Amino acid sequence: MKKATAGIHHITAIVGHPQENVDFYHGVLGLRLVKKTINFDDPGTYHLYFGDQHGNPGTIITFFPWANAYPGKIGDGQVGVTSYAVPSGALPYWEERFVHLGISFEKTERFGEEILAFTDPHGLKLELVERASGELNQWEQSGIPADKGIKGFAGAILFSAYPLKTAEVLEEVMGLEKVAENDEYIRFQSSASIGNIVDVKKVSSGKGRMGVGMVHHIAWRAQDDEDQLDWKQYIESKGLGVTPVQDRNYFNAIYFREYGEILFEIATDPPGFAHDESLETMGTELKLPEQYEQYRSKLEQSLIPIEIRDLDQ
Repeated sequence: MKKATAGIHHITAIVGHPQENVDFYHGVLGLRLVKKTINFDDPGTYHLYFGDQHGNPGTIITFFPWANAYPGKIGDGQVGVTSYAVPSGALPYWEERFVHLGISFEKTERFGEEILAFTDPHGLKLELVERASGELNQWEQSGIPADKGIKGFAGAILFSAYPLKTAEVLEEVMGLEKVAENDEYIRFQSSASIGNIVDVKKVSSGKGRMGVGMVHHIAWRAQDDEDQLDWKQYIESKGLGVTPVQDRNYFNAIYFREYGEILFEIATDPPGFAHDESLETMGTELKLPEQYEQYRSKLEQSLIPIEIRDLDQ
């Protein structure tokens, strides 16, 4: 049996103050706050999810905001750069927007694609790249038109302690196809129209340290619970240790650390984010898993208040 994931489900990072996080990903990047909940393993911390209008797999970036926490250090064993896809011809719009909003960026190139590289307020490394594939993001509440807005993930750059071993896992375990290679990177592609390109950096970046501004893990897509259990058995058959299934309310998750020390998750596409609030109201209320409802009052008092607010356009 050989398996292949469709692509990236979500990426999860650690950041600083939650209001700064909301202001940037909604106000600057124009993503929708699709879910406001808590870290199930650390309920005194938010878990915030941003994505397209529906919160589709391949568009979701999630955050654990720890105000005043120590900064991390980007290095081996991490997702070093998170890449977003914008429609063809949209990069000049984003250049103008970043200049207007005072956001520093650099123009670079990789595998023949022009890239805008920048960081969020807490040091997370991001980039925009034009891609023709993927549906337009119809969430225009921040004033960014759909033909310019972020569609979802273009992909990511993996910083590995053992790049060739990570490349082997991507190809032989996760089922991605090697499509390009140069002196710096090996590129892999999955079948999805979004969140489908992953580059492995071929040279070590030195040991990383988890903290603010770092990606915690990258999650890959499973079709459903049955497919996820197949993945669990399949990964174990390759000699990698996998956690039991974890109920994350909006998907089920299993985790394993690949040979290059990057934390991988496999998450189910269903049930998605609209099962505990409507599609129209997603992200407007603090949603708690059943086991924490009895502590709602205490949690609401301890969590830093956040609001969706528009920046000066």
